[in-house]
Amino acid sequence: MNKEKSPYLPENATILNVEKMAEREKLFEIELDSGEPLNHEPGQFVEVSVPGVGEAPISISSSPTKEGNSFELCIRKVGNVTNVIHTLEEGDQIGIRGPYGEGFPVEELKGHDVIFIAGGLGIAPLRSLINYTLDRREEFEDIKILYGCRKPCELLYEDEVEEWRGMDNIDYRETVDECPDDVCWEGNVGVITTLIPGIDIDLENSYTVVCGPPIMYRFVLQELKQKEVPDERIYLSLERRMKCGVGKCGHCQINGKDGEFYVCQDGPVFNYDIVNDFEEAL
Repeated sequence: MNKEKSPYLPENATILNVEKMAEREKLFEIELDSGEPLNHEPGQFVEVSVPGVGEAPISISSSPTKEGNSFELCIRKVGNVTNVIHTLEEGDQIGIRGPYGEGFPVEELKGHDVIFIAGGLGIAPLRSLINYTLDRREEFEDIKILYGCRKPCELLYEDEVEEWRGMDNIDYRETVDECPDDVCWEGNVGVITTLIPGIDIDLENSYTVVCGPPIMYRFVLQELKQKEVPDERIYLSLERRMKCGVGKCGHCQINGKDGEFYVCQDGPVFNYDIVNDFEEAL
């Protein structure tokens, strides 16, 4: 008789591979010791735990369409738990809880144009959906990817980005906030919003998905408003102060005049039409 797994207990998992992507980011390929697939949806996250140290919520960066039962996490070194995770190597064990949260509405997006707007580490959760759409390209219409980071050396997933640059069935555009004089960069220089005026958006057939640092959202949304993109056609990933993953600790609670919600349970993916009246959300 199979027991339903507890949302409070981590499963043992093993690190299969570690790849350094930038100064603060590493890509970890992980497999549950049970051999079972994670069964996640694009946009969901897991809790990663290190015994004796703690745990941290991390977005799942790989698509459910990825071959095999392993999954990938792009982890930035920013605190006690992630600092320790960055010292781990192939063969080391960690704990995994999840997947948790509401992901991107894949079924709703099918048959439509999809516009991805990613800033910095925001490319990690969007990569799951990007690769899903590319692996099932015939199920979607036009795909546009706008990706920005601070400097060329902070560009993540370089090999995949190089592939995106050469694909003729998507529209890929990139930018950096600044480029040192001694670095060769052929892309745009400017913040991510400088890419938005140059794209055509079919207002009746397009969905836009956005993920990046908090300061980015207001300006991206202003540009989309200039394009007259309807609020209900915009989806945002709000990984805001998540902690426990199960709505118990209250760290990610967002309050508004119409009520409250928890990012870890009600999100992290939200339709902008739902959260635009919640001042704490953005």
